[in-house]
Amino acid sequence: MHQTNSSNSRLSGLDVAVLVPCYNEESGIPLVIRSFLEQLPEAVIYVYDNNSTDNTAEVAARSGAIVRSELQRGKGHVVRRMFSDIDAAIYILVDGDDTYDASSIHSMLDTFLSLQCDMVNGRRVTDEPEAYRFGHQFGNRLLTSMVNWIFGKRCLDILSGFRVFSRRFVKSFPALSTGFEIETELTVHALSLNMPITEIETTYKNRPEKSASKLNTYRDGFRILWTIFILTKEERPFFFYSIACSILALLSFALGVPVALEFLETGLVPRFPTAILAASIMVLAFLCLTTGLVLDSVARGRREIKRLHYLNLTWLGQDRRKYSPEIQ
Repeated sequence: MHQTNSSNSRLSGLDVAVLVPCYNEESGIPLVIRSFLEQLPEAVIYVYDNNSTDNTAEVAARSGAIVRSELQRGKGHVVRRMFSDIDAAIYILVDGDDTYDASSIHSMLDTFLSLQCDMVNGRRVTDEPEAYRFGHQFGNRLLTSMVNWIFGKRCLDILSGFRVFSRRFVKSFPALSTGFEIETELTVHALSLNMPITEIETTYKNRPEKSASKLNTYRDGFRILWTIFILTKEERPFFFYSIACSILALLSFALGVPVALEFLETGLVPRFPTAILAASIMVLAFLCLTTGLVLDSVARGRREIKRLHYLNLTWLGQDRRKYSPEIQ
């Protein structure tokens, strides 16, 4: 209770928006709305119905949320619409399936305000095997490891659906994804601009009865993997093309070294087509390296522009000194 009061008192005078993307969540959405209204009575809860075929919108409206709709199916479309439509100081994004512990929001908000973060990620922990199945855990760890390797290890659960954002994060986020890969894009956006971010553990629980997961392990896993591939090409082109260069160079050496050794021994090149192929592949390797160098300069310029736009926005749309007594 002390933590709850502390968190709510620090939010005085701030517009806090709880954003809940929903598709066929009529059994879970009233529980989500009720729990967040109990924890953050001053917050405004927005439920965006993603063209549901059940009574999600009606149930959400009766439970006390502001209900809006996004007709294009896909979580990415919903998040893009929410970030575009809603103006607030603090944004809380949470799934509408009642799998996240709303009471964790106070520790997340306290950390958010104390460290002046742009994103606090709710890292999922659970003792319920059915809540976080092994396949999903394995896939999440694999994809998280890839993102950490490429963009920097600052996030241990890139697919969490429970996060707190600053206004400048939301209004500088391009939101190009269409589906569940939106969480990956959110994380990479923060990492590529080197924003202040952190994670707080939050309990993850089973879905309510009569509620089914919309996540397809293999289809959505592949889409997230493809998103990481595209974001690597766009944000880290030198890294991306260096890998291609290395693979092609190794293949060229594998084909060309035996031909070269045979030439040194006999003075003949009997496998002339192989020699041409090896040389051609090495040329492609150098082309990849050159492409990576050129695109890296372009990506750096784009990153500088995005960084300047991000810095042009205030943290919460208000004076930071209110939350940093040491700089008053």
